[in-house]
Amino acid sequence: MSEWTTADMPDLSGDTVIVTGANSGLGFEGTRAFAEAGATVVLACRSVDRGESAADEIRTEVPAADLDVMELDLGDLDSVETFAESFSDAYDDLRVLCNNAGVMAIPRSETADGFETQFGVNHLGHFALTGHLLDTLRETDGESRVVTQSSGLHENGEMRFDDLQGERDYDEWGAYGQSKLANLLFAFELDRRLDAAGIEGITSLGCHPGYADTNLQRRGPEQAGSTIRLAMMKVANAVLAQDAATGALPMLYAATAPDLSGGEYVGPSGFMNMRGPPAEDTPSREARDPERARRLWEVSEDLTGVTYDLPEAAVTAD
Repeated sequence: MSEWTTADMPDLSGDTVIVTGANSGLGFEGTRAFAEAGATVVLACRSVDRGESAADEIRTEVPAADLDVMELDLGDLDSVETFAESFSDAYDDLRVLCNNAGVMAIPRSETADGFETQFGVNHLGHFALTGHLLDTLRETDGESRVVTQSSGLHENGEMRFDDLQGERDYDEWGAYGQSKLANLLFAFELDRRLDAAGIEGITSLGCHPGYADTNLQRRGPEQAGSTIRLAMMKVANAVLAQDAATGALPMLYAATAPDLSGGEYVGPSGFMNMRGPPAEDTPSREARDPERARRLWEVSEDLTGVTYDLPEAAVTAD
């Protein structure tokens, strides 16, 4: 079987796609590929100026690109709700929602709503966004997909329900691993609840990029003011990482490959699942734990105030 590339993506003309964090890295490369396939792509970005610059750059390579930059700050639940309302006013359908944006291993800070930033942005912001857009996803003809970007480092994550916000004990990499584990617990629980509701038109999947060279790795050392860590990260990216365009392939595969079903997990198929073409991957046992996922779902609804009109899935071992 040949390796999957963007050339294998279907024609997406007439389809609408949202990519969070679309102005750089994996989001930028994913947006460009969706645009090349004919989709209308909404670049959901915290900075509209950076989003417009990214859109202009894509248009130089894809002159026919249909791009729409809209403001979205995942660290502000009011911004998430405003974005969803603006999108729903402008669009009647949503083929793919790519929950891609994130922050990694940064010093402890808090979102506008008082959440620890990595948990708040990486998980809670996307949880709220998906909930606000669920009706639009349901009303879209044919199949819609929700693709949530995780990381191989979810395997190191632990849901610390007694200290989710890292108020008593904060470790930047521990908080990142927790947020990425939360991404998968959410992705798989959403799929279970959609099945329990008998909704066949939406599938929810998880993915990870392997080790991809993006700005994400640099922000933690930069915010911590560590020139040594920043230099080490730059060397590691240059020596070990694949480029961002290749790192975006698992997200694109999860979003468009016809042979995938809900609840699957996609990542690179090469060395240690850190690089190479996309294929189905195996998440950690914790990520498949339905009881842990149910508890996270309830906490997420309480924290965000966003509830889903979906029945609780039966808790059975995977």
